[in-house]
This record gives sequence, C-alpha cells and structure tokens, in this order.
Amino acid sequence: MKASYADQIRLVDVAELDARIARAERARANPPQAARVQELVARRGELSHELSSRLGVRDDLRAELARIESDVAVVEARRARDTERLAASSNPKEAQGLESELLSLTKRKGDLEDAELELMEKLEQADAAVVEQEAVIAQVNADGAELSAEAKRVVAEATSTIEAATRDREAIAATVPADLLALYTRLLPRSSGAARLTDRTCEGCRMVLAGTDLQKLRLAAEDDVVFCPECGSILVRTDDSGL
Repeated sequence: MKASYADQIRLVDVAELDARIARAERARANPPQAARVQELVARRGELSHELSSRLGVRDDLRAELARIESDVAVVEARRARDTERLAASSNPKEAQGLESELLSLTKRKGDLEDAELELMEKLEQADAAVVEQEAVIAQVNADGAELSAEAKRVVAEATSTIEAATRDREAIAATVPADLLALYTRLLPRSSGAARLTDRTCEGCRMVLAGTDLQKLRLAAEDDVVFCPECGSILVRTDDSGL
C-alpha cells in the first residue's frame, strides 16, 4: 500500500489519540483509588463489628450497674425503715432483732458499693474503648471520603480527556485516506496500529529493530506503508528514525 508521508503522520496522530482515549477509559472504569476504597470498606466492616462487641460489653455493664444501684436503694430504704422501728421500739427482743438486721444491711450495702465501684471502673474502661473504636472508624470514613473524592476527580478528568481526544480523533481521522485508516483499524486489536520509528525503535512495542530490518526500511520508498517486524504496527519513518 502507498500513502503520503503527511497521511502516515496523521495516522500516527490518530493512533496516539486512540491510546490516550484507551488510557483514560481504563482510568475512568477503574481509578487508582478504587482498590484502596474497597479495602477501607472492608476494614470499616471489621471495625464496626468490633464496635458492636464493645457496645454490647458497655451496655451489659450499664445494666448491671443499674441493677446494683437499685439494690443499694432497696437496702437504704430498708435500713431507714428498720432505724425508725428501732427508735420507736420498747421491746428488747424486737430491738435486738432490728439491730442484727441493720448490721446485715450495713454489710450488704458495703458489698454492693464495692461492687458498684468495681463496675464503674470497668464501665469507664468500656466507654473509653467505645470512644477509641469510634475514632478509628471516623478516621477510616474520612480516609474513604477523601479517596472517593479523588476517584471522582480522576473519573471527571478522564471523561474530559476522552471527550476532547475523541473530538480531535474524529477531525484528524476524517483527513486520513479510507484504505489506510481501514488497515490501521484491522491491525489495532493486535498492536498499537501505527507508531513512529524513533532512533531505530518502534514506539508501539518499544523494540529496537535489527540491522537487516533497518536496511529494508532504508530501501523502501517514502510513500510505502511499512510494518514493524516485531509487533506488526504500521511503522512511520521520520527524520529521527535513525535510518
């Protein structure tokens, strides 16, 4: 096939725009932040499960503390009642019984208050554990929100790139001969389609051409459509080809 140097250069421009569009489409479909966002989502699930466990411990301690406080109130009320009865009693036997009961109630109250203090310490630790876990989750959420915002920015930039490159590609492709563009399109699924030869290197596959291949290119006419022997792309020769 024959094609003018200008047409071949425009074809390379089309290929470069296609490559830009392909890169942008990959970025839009899978921004680099996406994997980390998914990791954070999974991490947040683990942290939330742990938070639920810590909340359960705290709620159990609160319920137990409330029960003990209720028991203390019952003991206090009974002590107050027995104290009044003792003060009003003139029966020695009854008075002795009330005094004995007051001693038992006083011990019971002391035991309950000791248990109450111990529970209050445990509850304080449980509250701190919940606050700590909530702070970790809040940080994970903040990191996730930041990464999601960055991903949206990448997607928006990729979309803008695709739209601009597509417009440019359509304009340039319209000036490329139909047969040359059709050949490029057939080659594209298996290679870059078209690429410059720069310093004896195909920019499509980045392979340095062997001496015998370079000699064949030197002998080819300027308007001959030639191909990279390594990747099969249309190889466009320029002043920087090193021939």
